[in-house]
Amino acid sequence: MSVGPGVDDDRREIAAPALPHIDAGEQEAIDAAWEETIDRRLNELASGCTAPVSGRETRAMGRALLEQRRR
Repeated sequence: MSVGPGVDDDRREIAAPALPHIDAGEQEAIDAAWEETIDRRLNELASGCTAPVSGRETRAMGRALLEQRRR
């Protein structure tokens, strides 16, 4: 399974539980992609372009997305 360029952030987050099954050769590219995402999101927060979301709200959003996919 490859999680890299061209895969949007939501799909990358959904794929995160599968990361332990990725071979060592792909891990470096995956780590670099995560670092870029983290840096971008921190910059968005620091600049005020986006607002933080509580853990509770994030979990509720995730549950809602999962429920939509099950239908």
